[in-house]
Amino acid sequence: MTTTEDPQTAPAVDPGPLIKLTIADCAAKVLHSAVTVGVFGALADDRPADSAELARRTGMHHRMAPDFLDALVGLGLLERTEGRYRNSPLAQTYLVPDSSSYLGGFVELTNETLYGTWGRLTEALRSGEPQHLDPDKGGFVGDRHKDPAKMKRFLAGLDAYSDRMGTELARCVDWGRHSSFVDLGGARGNLAAVLVQAHPHLEATCFDLERTRPLFTEHIGGLGLDDRVAFAGGDFFTDPIPSADVVVLGHILHGFHTGRRRELLGRVFEAVRPGGTVLVYDRMIDDDRSDPERLLSSLHMRLVSPDGSEYRVADCRAWLREAGFTDGIAEPLLGTHTLVTAHKEAA
Repeated sequence: MTTTEDPQTAPAVDPGPLIKLTIADCAAKVLHSAVTVGVFGALADDRPADSAELARRTGMHHRMAPDFLDALVGLGLLERTEGRYRNSPLAQTYLVPDSSSYLGGFVELTNETLYGTWGRLTEALRSGEPQHLDPDKGGFVGDRHKDPAKMKRFLAGLDAYSDRMGTELARCVDWGRHSSFVDLGGARGNLAAVLVQAHPHLEATCFDLERTRPLFTEHIGGLGLDDRVAFAGGDFFTDPIPSADVVVLGHILHGFHTGRRRELLGRVFEAVRPGGTVLVYDRMIDDDRSDPERLLSSLHMRLVSPDGSEYRVADCRAWLREAGFTDGIAEPLLGTHTLVTAHKEAA
């Protein structure tokens, strides 16, 4: 017997947010594909086009193009006027290849690294085991170092993000008080390059695994900064961290468990010169653990590493005090991260 639900007893809660959450990955895939097929580059230099022309420019099939392009309009990445498309200000600023603010490399990086791993979330929840393991890099690099070309593409994606991070750090930190810094886990030196270009009096050292040196040498040499940014190869926990006025730990502590974090910050304290500063940034969890984006980032670290996770701002400040630093101050960074700054007392 079929019954019809009484409208007066139907649930009063709108299921719309649940439906949107269920298909949230579809919007991300539209962005990833638009970068891959070159939509935003095809519309650069103020070259608007209708659907048919844009399909020809990018190699899209005419059957898929109209809905795909209008979806990009709905997502705020394209604008449409009388059937012709152009980049929105957001896309024009960050998604046109070869522009100084291009973030397409980071978009491609996340497409390559996230989907396979998150597709195994249910398995991870049941087993507790990481799903994409690399003990050197908290799982995010994976086996890319075995393929130099793939590793260079990967690091180019990271550079797209570190350009913005370096620009923000150059602005919000009082570098006039310091003459040198070490970027812990500095990869091929892009963050350091941004900082020394913004503050010419600074000298920088990237401290990373020795296998990164050839990539560093090529990148920094290409930028003409060989005399400003040096490379030191080694392991955070077994080799001496180079001494400097400032040590930067960006996306480092989230790769380790609490004991290792404390150990590393103790080693950093010894490396920071008296009167110097430590800068720690990550997608730290808010202290009441209510920000879903930060918690998803933490869950990602648990997916890709055996011990990693994000951590509360209060925890970071406590570990810094324990290591010997003072005046730990937290502030937002790029709207997605938190920067904690602390100091070592002068001798």
